[in-house]
Amino acid sequence: MMALTLDARTLQAPRYTRLLMIQSAPNRTREVLDTVYRSESRRILATLIRLLGDFDLAEDALHDAFTAALEQWPRAGVPANPRAWLVSAGRFKAIDTLRRRTRFDASLPDLAAHLDTAAQDPGEWDGDGVQDDRLRLIFTCCHPALSPEAQIALILRTVCGLTTEEIARAFLTQPATLAQRIVRAKAKIRVARIPYEVPTRADLPDRLDAVLHVIYLVFNEGYSASSGAAVTRHDLSSEAIRLGRLLAELLPDPEALGLLALMLLQDSRRAARTSTAGELILLGDQDRSLWNREQIAEGSALVERALSSREFGPYTLQAALAAVHAGAPTAEATDWAQIVGLYDVLARVHPSPVVELNRAVAVAMCDGPEAGLALIDRLLAGGALTDYHLAHSARADFLRRLGRAEQAAAAYQKALSLAGQEPERRFIEGRLRELRGPEKDSRRDVDLAPARSTRR
Repeated sequence: MMALTLDARTLQAPRYTRLLMIQSAPNRTREVLDTVYRSESRRILATLIRLLGDFDLAEDALHDAFTAALEQWPRAGVPANPRAWLVSAGRFKAIDTLRRRTRFDASLPDLAAHLDTAAQDPGEWDGDGVQDDRLRLIFTCCHPALSPEAQIALILRTVCGLTTEEIARAFLTQPATLAQRIVRAKAKIRVARIPYEVPTRADLPDRLDAVLHVIYLVFNEGYSASSGAAVTRHDLSSEAIRLGRLLAELLPDPEALGLLALMLLQDSRRAARTSTAGELILLGDQDRSLWNREQIAEGSALVERALSSREFGPYTLQAALAAVHAGAPTAEATDWAQIVGLYDVLARVHPSPVVELNRAVAVAMCDGPEAGLALIDRLLAGGALTDYHLAHSARADFLRRLGRAEQAAAAYQKALSLAGQEPERRFIEGRLRELRGPEKDSRRDVDLAPARSTRR
């Protein structure tokens, strides 16, 4: 999260330029405000959205509140409860703004009067209530009335605090297009009167699935970027893990725990997944001393906790698979039979072509490349993975290991034509060059397909 007093993006908008006039504020006060902004601004925004009922008005109120704090705290001192002070200041700034606009909209006086009489006790804006507000905000951003693209954009912008430029860059979209997507999402929430609330127990399973799915999509784009020069986008995977922690803390559902475990276990390998030159390193060839053992320990404990509930689903099962890999001291020590068994369960609970592809790779590791090849050929014949480069890459690897060099080269060429990420393209090109020289036959050369969901 950016620091308030040093964030050029915050200061460049006209209504924030007066922040530049108060850089002479005592350093201690500025440091406190920076800390509060980094740690509390998203919580404060969530509460302001609940109190004001409007995303844009709440965002303006948030920045107005911090502006007021920069002006007043150096003189009056830092309040005992900075969060409640900022919520109160933002709310009253919004009411003043609405009153100034009354001459343009006859409906605004009633709204201002309603806000003036609602939630007078600042104590209501702190503690558990704020935690509930953050949970409400997450579910609002992931309401099924919004498109998946809008859900992702809104949750990254509003809940995580990323700028439109950062989100657009991550998903290869023009900032203007991304900004319009966010504007339309906010308008949809306002016009459709989407409730700012946690769903009822009856509606929670479907709505929670949407929230988990959005977080998973954000993580996948960070774990294995769909295109570009880098294998990973650490900023996105970190934001997804932060969201997962928040959700698991506020709503410790077994699948929320499972998703957090999955992300931690997958991210634990990040430092070992590429060389210093940015080249892709497959799972079996990674230096396991570079794996993050703290993340593995935390993720494994969360997996056990989720599994013990006996109410787990696909995210927990995928996390269990990742935990088996994380627990193997070497590639050769991997319990592939257990992995095949877990994929059998996952395929029943959450059938998908990508699950079947990963299962085929695991079967090949247990029973040989010919068994895996038969499964992948059956999947490709079904048509669901025709344009999925990892399916063709895995097929090429099985053919290579079977000594069928010409067919392997054709499969690698197909994978190359579909791959968008530069390190993956270079890896496939390297495999094609190897086919012209002495053939290597190693079980270590196979990697599981990334956790990317076909529902994207």
